[in-house]
Amino acid sequence: MKARYRKYRRKGGLYYAHDHSTGKHRSLGTRDRAEAARLLAALNESSHSQSMNLQIARVYLSASNPLMAERTWGDVFGELMALKTGVTRDRWETARKDHAYRGLLPRKLIETTAEEFLKALNAGTVSTNVFLRRVHNFALDMNWLLSPVIPKARWPKLEFRPKRAITLEEHRLIVAKEFNQERKLFYELCWHLGGSQSDITMLHGEDVDWRDLTVGYFRRKLRHRESVQPPIIHFGAATAAILGKLPDKGPLFPYLASVDCKDRATEFKQRCVGLGISGVTLHSYRYAWAGRAKSAGYPLRFAMEALGHKSKAVHNAYARTSELHLPPLEDYESAKADGKTLIFEPHAYRFVKSAVDSRATG
Repeated sequence: MKARYRKYRRKGGLYYAHDHSTGKHRSLGTRDRAEAARLLAALNESSHSQSMNLQIARVYLSASNPLMAERTWGDVFGELMALKTGVTRDRWETARKDHAYRGLLPRKLIETTAEEFLKALNAGTVSTNVFLRRVHNFALDMNWLLSPVIPKARWPKLEFRPKRAITLEEHRLIVAKEFNQERKLFYELCWHLGGSQSDITMLHGEDVDWRDLTVGYFRRKLRHRESVQPPIIHFGAATAAILGKLPDKGPLFPYLASVDCKDRATEFKQRCVGLGISGVTLHSYRYAWAGRAKSAGYPLRFAMEALGHKSKAVHNAYARTSELHLPPLEDYESAKADGKTLIFEPHAYRFVKSAVDSRATG
């Protein structure tokens, strides 16, 4: 077996060891040739023992599971991606192309060190950290790893870039400069409903109930959960005016529904760049809706339902209700501006315009 280390002497007379496998150098801490030779022999002997132990482990693993000793991180990525569909699979395809994984994908699981993981994490971004965690945990759950490569508490902390809501002034500026009618109405509806771009673009005319002035839809990322009920959101005059300009049947936004979400996001970003607006995306409409709801005094449970966010407390409180009717945010804002009060009942709501009505409802 070829020796892993070789010694050499630097100008000052100090001996060093060169590692053929990593290309790194380490000082032997001596200028004596004989002592340096003994230290080098000890290094090579220890590395030989490690290699021998790994070979023995590989033999045992091969006997129990032939693929165990040969499985690479690229294989783990492939197995995990096979479980994904649609847009989620597209995101995984993109994540796998991350340059930080280049040295890790062909690496065998049983030969991987924590240093190799940390090197990939330091070379990548927050996305690298997120997806590598999932791949690592998947390998652990499938018993393809004998122990964690990096202990859970030792993973680098996830630090996401700050996100902000789009302001009313920015929204108005974008709408004023948008000459495509479908895209303009799309931005307007995002502002009033606070839905994600995929949820809003996939709305159909059949989702709108003009008799009760409500709109209801499943969040696309939650549509596979049988226990999730879609919120029924009441809309006001401003939203009704927007919906009135859209088709009564079929997709409300036929063209936008046919294009990829990345293309919609790119077009929006280009529009913002042209107007000198920075730090916002289409998802910023959700942050804006949440901020408006808080400022208007909109009940937290209604805001969580409307945005599609769940908590155990909210779920337990409404588990006995088949559907929750949510009032329009714009009416909440109008009521606050006029100094009026809104009264809500267990399974519905109604607007109280006078003090007499307020006392009557108790």
